[in-house]
Amino acid sequence: MAMKKRYIFMLIVMTALAATGRADAACYGDYKAKQDNPLRLHYGVIELPDAACDDPALARAEIKTRIAVENWRLLNILSVFGENGLENRKESAGQFFLRF
Repeated sequence: MAMKKRYIFMLIVMTALAATGRADAACYGDYKAKQDNPLRLHYGVIELPDAACDDPALARAEIKTRIAVENWRLLNILSVFGENGLENRKESAGQFFLRF
């Protein structure tokens, strides 16, 4: 019985540590967007709230709403990633790197 309690305790601790690590981790998405009249396209990188990291529909809604402020229309989300992929995308995103 003591072994079972230890196992459950370790499982709880590991779950708590994993959740803590996730809460501290930054989340980003890269996307493509467009404007009409005249046609303009851009590739951008945006920081997302933690909840959007695991929910594609929420990530889409978040990006769509934020870029709409400047009349951009979301075409697609390419990926959702952490800080380790951020620097690789900076040059490609140019002026749309963390703009919104």
